[in-house]
Parts: sequence; structure tokens; C-alpha cells
Amino acid sequence: MSDATEQLIDVLVIGAGPAGIAAACEAAASGCAVSVVDDNPDWGGQIWRAQRREGTEPQAALWLDRIERTGVQLLRGMQVVGSKGPGELTAERDGEICSLRFGKLILATGARELFLPFPGWTLPGVMGAGGLQALVKGGLPIEGKRVVVAGSGPLLLAVAAYLRKRGAEITLLAEQAPLGRIIRFGLSLPMSKARQAVALKRSLLGIRQKNGCWPVSAEGSDQLESVTITNRRRRWTETCDYLACGFGLVPNWELAALLGCDVRGGRVRVDPMQATSVADVYCGGEPTGIGGVDLALLEGQIAGLAAAGRTGEARQLFPQREKARKFAAALDRAFALRDELRELASSETIVCRCEDISHGALRPFTSWRDAKLQTRCGMGPCQGRICGPAAKLLYGWSCESVRPPLLPVALSSLAKTVGGDSDGV
Repeated sequence: MSDATEQLIDVLVIGAGPAGIAAACEAAASGCAVSVVDDNPDWGGQIWRAQRREGTEPQAALWLDRIERTGVQLLRGMQVVGSKGPGELTAERDGEICSLRFGKLILATGARELFLPFPGWTLPGVMGAGGLQALVKGGLPIEGKRVVVAGSGPLLLAVAAYLRKRGAEITLLAEQAPLGRIIRFGLSLPMSKARQAVALKRSLLGIRQKNGCWPVSAEGSDQLESVTITNRRRRWTETCDYLACGFGLVPNWELAALLGCDVRGGRVRVDPMQATSVADVYCGGEPTGIGGVDLALLEGQIAGLAAAGRTGEARQLFPQREKARKFAAALDRAFALRDELRELASSETIVCRCEDISHGALRPFTSWRDAKLQTRCGMGPCQGRICGPAAKLLYGWSCESVRPPLLPVALSSLAKTVGGDSDGV
């Protein structure tokens, strides 16, 4: 393990996506010693993955070039798994445990896809929309494969365009939000966003697109063969090799909660300077609320400036951040999930994939804690990251407490990790 991980880091950033890159750039420009932790091998996070090779997004290219010129250290392939107390985190890389000591900490841990259980969703070939895109970027052959893209949110459009460009046959793009709501949202877009939307729509010409419809089941023996779609009035079947399905994004708030930061409603609470309720800990990007790349970049910049003591410059970005937040709120309203999605799972449908716990087995319980104690729901390798948000939508359970280690680690490493107390199971 590099000696740098044992030294005091002025500003430590967790996450090398847009918010983390922006925060690191601003802190480094102030003369701070900055290190960034990410479990991926390169800059960009999930959204800017493979940009160096593909070079399709000018905004990404500008920020990736800027972070390279700062000389900020990227601690690649590293995951934070615990905390030893104020100013020190425990991390694992290549099976080795190390300590990260810092003066200021910026959390830019991003988000993950929201999956909702429905019959057949565990079949091979049913994937998250962003997950399938990431696999294709990593080399999964998709040319000639029939793909249904379904769920909710702008990510579906981007994924469909990307997969089509890589040779996939997009047989249907199904958005659960009603067309009227999407049109109203589109008419409210500022000119810059409208141009982006038009360009994206143009790249999807010829693809069958339907609003107000969603998947109700996936069929196949050992592999996905088809998916059944409904628009509430009728049902029909689409033959496909892959179902790329996602119902929006969920903030990655777990590390913030482990550190004792105020997390409510699935979001990390911050003040105008992006400071959390814990001293010297800041947060930017999706953990504070899903808002897209532009908001993540602004929040990351503000957090980096504030951590470096440049609060005056940070305040100058407040008006831009407010505009980005209004856009995020409009986006949230436009793609709000419909009530019918809570009724997709049958009694036999698996909700917790790690522990094979069904919807029927979970319905008798009244809380996340009770269900975990009685069924082990949320106690598998993903530690509730998949079933937790689904349970919140299905049953209204609050799932905002964590225990160390934050992620699965080897038993030999577990003895070396030290975490704080937790008020939940």
C-alpha cells in the first residue's frame, strides 16, 4: 500500500465522478494536498466511464483534462469500509486494509439505480439500464441483440442511444411517466437543455417509444426471452435478449450515515456551503439529492472551495446552483413514479435477491428492522442497497442506518476495521 495513504491528506474526496472531480479541482487550485478515492480504475465515475477512450462528451473531456493537470492523486480500486473516528477512514484495496487521515472530507459518492421487483426480474438478461450500458462500455458484445429499455427517467434515453450506437436493436423504449407530463417538462426547459434534448431525441429516431407504460413481468426458462408491458389498458409481449430496466436513481448516503451525518428522506443534509452536520465533512452531488451532472458539478465546486476556505468564491456559484436545483425539482416531478409500480410484485416475487426473501414473506412485517431480524432481508452482500429502496417504496419502511463494514471485506480484514455505534440493525 502506498505510503501516501498513511500521510495526512488536506482534503480527501470520496468518489471520482463529476462532483468529486469538481471538488478536487477547486481544492487543489487552492494549494491543498488532495487525494481522491474511487473503486474504479480511472476518473469519471459511472456517468463518465470510458470517456477517455470514446470522447463523446465535451463537458466530460474538459473536466477530465483539468483534473489531470492538477496532479491530484487518484487512489484507484479502493473502497472505504469504515471509520476509526474523526479525521480517519478505513479503506481496502487488493485485500489490504489501510488508514486514510484527512483534514477535510468531501463525500461525492454518487448514486445507484432504483430497481423495483416484478415477476422474472431476477432472470439473466434483466439488468439495470445504466448497468447494461456500463457492461457494454467494458466490452460486453451487444451488436445485433434485441433490447427493451424500460422504466423511468432521462437515463433511459441516453442508454437507448448508446446501445443503438453500439449496434443493439432497441425494440421498445418504455417510459412509465405519462406523455402529457413529459411534454410540459420539455416546454419548460431552458434553451441549452432543450438543445440537448432535441439532439438526444434525434439520435433515437426510428425507435418505437411509448409513454405511460411499464414492465409487469419478464419471461424465460434459464435466460430472458421476453418481457410483458402494460399501459394499464392492455398488455403485450416484447421478444428480447436484454431488458434494460431502471426506475430512477437512489443517492449513495451510506458512508455519510456511518460518519454520523444527518441523513433524512434518503438524502444527506447540507448547509449552503455543502457542509454536513459533522465538522469538516462536506457532501456534493447525488447524495444530497438526485439532480444530474450540472448540479453535481456546481455542488462539487462549492464543496471544494469551502473546504479550502474560499467561501467568497463559493458564494458566487450559489445562483447557478439554485437554477440547477429548480431544474432538478422539475425533473423529479416529471418522472415521479406512479402508484401502479407498487403492485408489480406477486407474493412469490423475490424482493431481497441476496437472501432470497419474497414479497409474501415480507408483507407481514411493519419495519425494516423487524424484517431484518426475522428474515435476514438486507443482510446479504449488497447490505440492503438493492432491496432497501424497493422496500421503502413497497412498504414505506425507513432504511437509513448502517453498520460497519460499509462493504463486504475479507475476514482477515474485518478484524482491522473499527466503526462507530449504529442505532439500527
